[in-house]
Amino acid sequence: MSNRYAIKTTAALVAGAVLISAATPAVAVHAASGSKVLAVGSTALQPLAQQAAEMYQEAHPKTTVTIQGGGSGTGLSQVGKAGVTIGNSDIFAEQKDGVDASKLKDHKVAVVGITPVVNKDVNVKNLTTKQIQNIFSGKVTNWKEVGGQDEKIVLINRAEGSGTRATFEQSIMGNAKTATAQEQDDNGAVQKIVGQTKGAISYLAFSYTKGTAAENLKTVKIDNVAPKYKNVKNNKWKIWAYEHMYTASNVNSATKKFIKFMSSKAVKTKVVKKLGYYPVSKMTVKKDADGKVTTIK
Repeated sequence: MSNRYAIKTTAALVAGAVLISAATPAVAVHAASGSKVLAVGSTALQPLAQQAAEMYQEAHPKTTVTIQGGGSGTGLSQVGKAGVTIGNSDIFAEQKDGVDASKLKDHKVAVVGITPVVNKDVNVKNLTTKQIQNIFSGKVTNWKEVGGQDEKIVLINRAEGSGTRATFEQSIMGNAKTATAQEQDDNGAVQKIVGQTKGAISYLAFSYTKGTAAENLKTVKIDNVAPKYKNVKNNKWKIWAYEHMYTASNVNSATKKFIKFMSSKAVKTKVVKKLGYYPVSKMTVKKDADGKVTTIK
């Protein structure tokens, strides 16, 4: 049986994810609308999906593709209820309580690495897996306990609806319970707060660790392994997930075409690596819903 996460999706989150502002009323559509695609969920996948949507709409101006965040839990819940055409997720549908995975079709469009990140002034470059467990479980509360300066550790966690959090906990925490801490709803908020907060630590998708928005934070090695895709591809770097786009078995033609475009050469060569993701086809290992990793033969 797969590890299932009781991912919460509050009414406010769902409403925010599936309702589009009054300024663009034509975009607020039911999943059944034939020329419109509404993809909701993972904020880790959001930059890739958004860029691909813009490319697709340039070539298909009669089709409207809207990408919303809200978290993997929201995406899976909404596509399971036919509230959206695509549910974006960092976790398998089998891991989400209350979702019938047998009624959904899984489209793996990329791989995303996830890494611990700290404020740029934290004087730590490497942590062991055990040290990270102790930090996030609240057993270690000062950076001097793990080789850094005498400064309080400030934990920044993701909300329970986050696939990024579920992946981090499955890959790193094991049976250790994550300590109560400040929670943020998306990768962008974590990126900003870690950069602004002295002593802060959290975790982010690789796609949020580059560029000017990430200049006030830095990544951390785990067991002397760097957070790079050359290490993700063979599972030397263990915190990674597939970027899933889930659909119902029967969807409108616009959604089918957009999903096909997400796996096209154009997206793989122009968007995937550029934005900090990795092609599924380049992996030398595969992972199942239980987190079991096996070599691809």
